[in-house]
Amino acid sequence: MRLRRKWIVAVLVVTGLLLPGCTRTSVEEPSGADPASVEPIEGSDVSRVILSSDAARRLDVQTAPVGELRGRHGEKPRLVMPYDALLYDPSGDTWVYTSSEPLAFVRAPVTVDRIDGSEAILSSGPKVGTEVVTVGASELLGVEYEVGEE
Repeated sequence: MRLRRKWIVAVLVVTGLLLPGCTRTSVEEPSGADPASVEPIEGSDVSRVILSSDAARRLDVQTAPVGELRGRHGEKPRLVMPYDALLYDPSGDTWVYTSSEPLAFVRAPVTVDRIDGSEAILSSGPKVGTEVVTVGASELLGVEYEVGEE
């Protein structure tokens, strides 16, 4: 009985030490520093999303280049990119976020020809070599449309 009581006390002590580590704390940007900003692109329905370096790090934004898939004899080459870069809007249109400069992202339309495993084969989209966001794109979409803003 005495040994059992010691185990119960030990478990309670360890639990008491671990529980404070499970609480969430709010990390705020320094005053005046926004984690993201949205700049309308004149003559377009899309905007440029610009992240702070801290925001990009927290979102773990990752990119990959658009490649080219050579066609068979006589077929024109197709664009290829990671399937993870695709975003679908409520109308069923497909988009990707491109990045031509650090921490700046612009949504661009793509036309998917087919999905082949983890790759999307496109009939139209960004030029070969263009960096597309493969991790963090849905968060960028939320920032662009100000989802969750108060």
